[in-house]
Amino acid sequence: MLPKSRIRYELSHQRSLPPGPNGKNLIVHIVVNIEHWRFDSPIPRKLLSAPHGVEKVPDVPNYSWAEYGMRVGMSRLLSTLQDRGIPASASINAGVIDAYPACAEAVRNAGWEFIGHGYHQQSLQATDSDSERELITNSIKRLESFTGKKVRGWLSPGLKESYDTPDHLRAAGIDYVCDWPVDDAPCWLDTASGQLLAMPYNLEINDSVVYAVEKHRSDEIFNRLQDTLDCFAPELKRGQPKVLGIGLHPHLMGVAHRFPYFERMLDLLQQHKEVVFMTGSQIFDWYKNHDY
Repeated sequence: MLPKSRIRYELSHQRSLPPGPNGKNLIVHIVVNIEHWRFDSPIPRKLLSAPHGVEKVPDVPNYSWAEYGMRVGMSRLLSTLQDRGIPASASINAGVIDAYPACAEAVRNAGWEFIGHGYHQQSLQATDSDSERELITNSIKRLESFTGKKVRGWLSPGLKESYDTPDHLRAAGIDYVCDWPVDDAPCWLDTASGQLLAMPYNLEINDSVVYAVEKHRSDEIFNRLQDTLDCFAPELKRGQPKVLGIGLHPHLMGVAHRFPYFERMLDLLQQHKEVVFMTGSQIFDWYKNHDY
């Protein structure tokens, strides 16, 4: 199914949206991507290129880059978000539960929402339709058995989908997906099993894009947030609620030279009179339960 058949086109200023929750028009959704990068497989993204361009497995330095995040970066993220009382969503590979049980337990104990993110860090596009459906189902079942809660959200590894992914997700009971960042407010996607909510997930204020792809200075993500809030200000005053989904990875935002800028981002957002922090399911319920 092509995009125009999935999602209706609208100019943002012409959309009819519900009032912001509790009178707050800027909803901030912190999404921490917690991933299982397998030692015996090619690493999904690389910090250090191979000598002479010859890629081999195992890839110890790039595996260790991600592993540092799972050991140290996650500790920092868990601690600062808990200390501040900020809710978060964990976009988590189901394989993390077995590969990093202490991390999965800490996230569950912190009360973060678990969002489906595949089983391991591998694109859904690497599978056929039947295999994709099975992978989605197995990932959701593993998360639900671990948390005892329904998995309502999904973020595909690398945001990569097949043509059929939205149909598979909705058929599996998923309410919202973060793969379609087409607007600053949620939009409905049509699927064969009913509507699926496209949840805003900002690619410009996202540590993977800023640091792993574009390779900017440590302060870049903080500067982008400041400028974004300046741009949003008049639109928020006009009563246009927005969802700012901030995507983080423990091996990127959780390293020592970047983490202080994340804390400054949280300071800035917590001081903002229009900001309310919510999980993905809370945002879905706010959007769905209002007449507009």
